[in-house]
Amino acid sequence: MRSRPARTLRPDRALRAVACLLAVPVVGLCMLAAAHAMPASKVFLNGVPTPVFFNDGDSFRVLAGPLKDSRARLAGFNTLESYGGVHYWGDWTPHELYVNAKMATLNARRGVWTCESEMERDGYGRILWWCKDLAIDQVRKGLAHVMTVTFEGGDPDVVAAQREAIANRRGMWAHGVPEYVLTSLHSADEAWFKGRPYNRLVATSDGHSERWVHDKYLSECEHLCNTEVVIEPGVLSAVLDRLMNDEAIKPKLVGYKGRPITRRNMRSIVENYLRTGHPYDKYARHLEEELQSRFDAMTREGVFAGVKRKKGACMVYAKFLRRYGAVKAPCLVK
Repeated sequence: MRSRPARTLRPDRALRAVACLLAVPVVGLCMLAAAHAMPASKVFLNGVPTPVFFNDGDSFRVLAGPLKDSRARLAGFNTLESYGGVHYWGDWTPHELYVNAKMATLNARRGVWTCESEMERDGYGRILWWCKDLAIDQVRKGLAHVMTVTFEGGDPDVVAAQREAIANRRGMWAHGVPEYVLTSLHSADEAWFKGRPYNRLVATSDGHSERWVHDKYLSECEHLCNTEVVIEPGVLSAVLDRLMNDEAIKPKLVGYKGRPITRRNMRSIVENYLRTGHPYDKYARHLEEELQSRFDAMTREGVFAGVKRKKGACMVYAKFLRRYGAVKAPCLVK
């Protein structure tokens, strides 16, 4: 019989095999994975052991049980996009951070995790789960970063794990630490948007989110980079004093749903103006025109003359429906 040359496993099959070999034993787990043509992982969902499929490092689909076929988005942290090489900052290339995203997926598949949920759903219909052990593990290894979708910071234990990862330059922090990670891009022609489009920025200091509001129509495969600003503390403090004590603005420092607009909110508004030219904050929309005029006046006065700017985290835009499947954006095709 003619001997056949040795061959290597396709990457997807190799990942499947590794997942079954390394997963904590579950009765029939690898058989279930084979049946579904995908690797299954064991996760306790509100105390119930359940097989799931991690399609990336921060989301999964339930394979069996009462929640079968439901999709999950894991709160409190974020892994980089795994549909292609779209992130880069510092000395990283997009492909290198794409590998980091794939490593996060494999790391999630190899463990056994505990998740809790009140069964709320996100804007894509996914059930929101809080898997603290997975969040800490991914973040500590530099395979994810802390993220909330509000101006509030992340869970203190997850934030501590990120600070440890950054201090030791693990994973995504090995070749640079931006002030913000650019996690998503949205074009002005995306029909599902209500209001002005925005790109999401997530602070590496504590995981809070900010919106880079714009009116830009993005071209597929266009590269966008955040502009990081450095303002002297004394200048910033003087600007905040001026704004918070402005007689026309002071009575209006109550925003959406009665939430007070704090000095910290105002600092974010100042930084957004310096970054993008627009003083956006979702809780201070009623003040945008007045704040814009105040900032423009300060610019003419030279208040911001000493502000330094540098390139921060970058991302490549791909239309939502072209990120996955057979017909990908040309910059994502290998």
